[in-house]
Formats: sequence, structure tokens, C-alpha cells
Amino acid sequence: MELLDGAGYEFDLEQVRQGKLSPVFFGSALTNFGVEPFLKSFLEITLPPLPRQAAEGLVDPFEDNFSAFVFKIQANMNKAHRDRIAFMRVCSGKFERDREYYHVQGGKTLRLAQPQQMMAESRQVIDEAYAGDIIGVFDPGLFAIGDTVCTKAHKVTYEGIPTFAPEIFAAVERVDTMKRKQFEKGMTEIAQEGAIQIFHVPGGGLEEVIVGVVGVLQLEVLEYRLKSVYGVDVRRRSLPYQYVRWVENKDMDLSRLNLATDSRWVQDFKGNDLLVFGGQWAIRWAEEKNPGLVLRDVKEN
Repeated sequence: MELLDGAGYEFDLEQVRQGKLSPVFFGSALTNFGVEPFLKSFLEITLPPLPRQAAEGLVDPFEDNFSAFVFKIQANMNKAHRDRIAFMRVCSGKFERDREYYHVQGGKTLRLAQPQQMMAESRQVIDEAYAGDIIGVFDPGLFAIGDTVCTKAHKVTYEGIPTFAPEIFAAVERVDTMKRKQFEKGMTEIAQEGAIQIFHVPGGGLEEVIVGVVGVLQLEVLEYRLKSVYGVDVRRRSLPYQYVRWVENKDMDLSRLNLATDSRWVQDFKGNDLLVFGGQWAIRWAEEKNPGLVLRDVKEN
């Protein structure tokens, strides 16, 4: 990479697009230094929208039929309104404000009346968007990460985003027993964003939640958000589990499984059955002692 006259960079664009070379830009958003050159260069080096795989086949981004994929959900972006925004990437066709579209996973027709595009803290209501654009729509709890929105006449179902198994587990409970609703709402909304994974003992409700994360920092962020946004103080304790596996068997009686003492049957907030284990030995025990049990370490949203 070579600096040219202090204003731009010269590099092999094909290597960048193949992932063999990564451009690096230096600047400061706080002082607005280098931001505009970065945005201009980003437009030059980024790829045009590419086809996306759906259950029905490869979807061409330049076809006329609109389709979009929900990849992020963020609650309480505006604390004054307790809003919840679902971010979706337009994968094909043209999005038009106030038109009716079809939510594939929910099986419902909906009208997206206030689509927004965001830049830092600014929001702008838009009337149209095209393949490659990112739009945010108000979500009353209808959407989930991995959902597809499209024209009803030409339905497609995009592949979900993989949910990887967490490696750190902790039990989290509220300090004030009177704040049950706030605790359950906060835990559920934060889990729906994909920042953490929450589990509970079947039939036990959300009095105490098992939280699975990749790093300890996520637990600290969870505590901060529960207190600052939902007004709930919590206490947590570490759990000895190290692995989680999704149970593929839908007709197996999991209450009768032969499990090691450091294993447990739990469910996530979507009702999926999982097993948590203290080690690899416990996983092998479960598979050997329960013929027909099928476990997966990754699941799609």
C-alpha cells in the first residue's frame, strides 16, 4: 500500500476484493478528520450487491422483486421512546415506503410506514431503497434475526445466520423480586438482539436465567444495560458448564435422558431444546448412553 500526496491510497483492488489485502484508514470522527476521504474510498473499493442464497435458489440482486434479510435488532436506541429497530439489508429489487410486503417467518402481510436510514446519530425517513442498502424499520416484536421480508407474489426464504455455541455460562437473577416484568423484558430483548444467549430450565420460567456468552465482557455489558435501561439490579454466579449442544430430536422425551452429573437440559427463549455440559466427556456420555440422540453445536437463526 502506498500513500499518494497525503490524500489517497493506491492498491490492488482485486486483492482487496479477494480478501488478500485490507486497506487501513486513519482519521478521527470526533474532529471530523479523514472521514470524507474514507467514505469516498469505501464507495470505490466496495463490491456491488452480490446474489444471495435462498431456499428457493440464488436470488439476483438486480431482479425486480423486492426481498430483504433481517441481520440486526437493536432495542432502546431512543430511550425517550423505548423504540426497537430491526435492521434489514435489501437483497433484491426496490423497496418502497408504505407498500405491503410479506414477512415469511411470521406468515403475515405488513406495511413498513417509517423506514429509516441512519448515519451516526442522525436518522432520515426514506421513500425507497435498492439492493445493497440498509434500512431500519420499527419492530413491535415481530422480527427476529434471520427473517426474510419480500413481495408476497414472489416469496423467498433466506438462509439464517449461524448461532455459535457459547463457552462461558452464568446464572443471573434479579435483586429486587418486585421487578419481575422489567427483568424478563430486558433479558428477552437483549437476547433477541443476538448479543447474548439465554436459557432456562424447562417449566422454571425466567426467575433465574442461564446466560451463555463468548467473553466475560458481554456479562458486564448485560448487567450495565439491565440497570441503566430497564432499572434492574442483578446478581450473577458462574456455572461450571463449558459446552452447549442443540437437540435435533423433536420427539424424544428429554426428561428421561441418561446424563452425567455435570450436564443439564435447558431451553432457549425460542423454546428450542439444548443440553449444557461441563466437558467433552459428558457430551460423549450423553451420545453413547442415549441411542438416537442427535446433537448439533451450531444452529441457524
